Amino acid sequence: MTRRFMFPLFWRIFLAIWLAMAITLVISNLATRTLLDRERQAIERQVGLQDLAQEAIRIRQQQGRADAWRFLQGEGKRLELHLILIEQEDNARRLPKAVRERLKSDWYPQKPAVIRLADGYRLIAWPRMHGEGWLDPKFFRVIEFGLAFVLISLACWLIARFVSRPLRHMESTAQQIAAGETKLRVSERIATRRDEVGQLATAFNAMTEQLCTLLERQKHLLRDISHDLRTPLTRQRIAIELASDGGADPSLMASILRQNERLEAMTAQILTLYRVAEQGGDIEREPVPPVKLLNQVLRDAADYAKHQGVECTLAVADEARSLSILGDAGLLQRAFDNILQNALDHTPPGKRVRVRMGETGGWLRIDLEDEGPGVAAEHLPHLFEPFYRADKARGGNGWGLGLAIARDIVSAHDGRLRADNADTGGLRIRVELPVFTGPGF
Repeated sequence: MTRRFMFPLFWRIFLAIWLAMAITLVISNLATRTLLDRERQAIERQVGLQDLAQEAIRIRQQQGRADAWRFLQGEGKRLELHLILIEQEDNARRLPKAVRERLKSDWYPQKPAVIRLADGYRLIAWPRMHGEGWLDPKFFRVIEFGLAFVLISLACWLIARFVSRPLRHMESTAQQIAAGETKLRVSERIATRRDEVGQLATAFNAMTEQLCTLLERQKHLLRDISHDLRTPLTRQRIAIELASDGGADPSLMASILRQNERLEAMTAQILTLYRVAEQGGDIEREPVPPVKLLNQVLRDAADYAKHQGVECTLAVADEARSLSILGDAGLLQRAFDNILQNALDHTPPGKRVRVRMGETGGWLRIDLEDEGPGVAAEHLPHLFEPFYRADKARGGNGWGLGLAIARDIVSAHDGRLRADNADTGGLRIRVELPVFTGPGF
């Protein structure tokens, strides 16, 4: 495989900022020089200043300084310039302070126009109106700082966008993959970049591909094993029953039969889990009254609850009594069966399991809360993962599949499922399902 040429991200950022500052310096200086040259040329382009100066000298020598000053004033108004004629020995004290400062400036374009004449005379000229050919040096600093701010800000924005945009894309892709969109990958445009971001995207895609392949193989393996186990388990069950009828040890046969039933139940759970996962949102749907559904779930669990010594109660808010949800009644009943079974398994005798139902903002909310030992905070996010077992306080006799199946069923019905510890110390599982608002409901 040919190794692509790499242009490291560090040097891209470094060179981008360096070039931005260099370009800022060059452009600001060019702009300043252009403005200053235009200022000076606006004065020096005035026609006849040399002849006008000579005439002012002649008037001064023949008629005196006052007449020469009035002459220059009149000509200055006509040309829109301030004109002052000075001699070498005058040391320019008659000039305004701003003009004297400019005459002393080492930056020649900032100086007024100075026309040198014979006999030591000089004609000093600068614009009469501020802004017309005479620009304040502070103005140039504002131009420089403004250009620097704009160009460097633009460069930093481009760099930030260049770096953050692909990272945001990868973050979004990772979140969607975590949510179940396993076919998504980072776009080829980002993965082919010749820098660290491109390498990261390529590695991310390779890692995701490998993980998804492993997960798919695991899913198929469990499904195939579970499916293949059903036939020998059924035959084993028949053999056990025949052996029991033939006079085998009843207690031994009963023990073997219980283990057989556990294996059959686990196999059925696994098959249900993957059937729901594969169907996703393609399940058949019809309006289901949740009150009726929950009453059925509680009736089915009544004998087991009595055996456990646990009381089950159902409380339905008035606004939720007539509501319906859209879905598969059998699957929904299976989900609530699993959640209730989990609560009963972990509630000590003499305690209670509470089921509450209400409606909030178009969502049906069903809370199933037990009075067991609860779950440590670090285990809560993993309760709905297949085969996950929390600490020994809630270990139970299950396989970690019931809540995983409930999660997939609720998700297939566009619902939400979460777990937290209730105020009573037990575990509370909240199911939220969208309310059906079709005709007749």
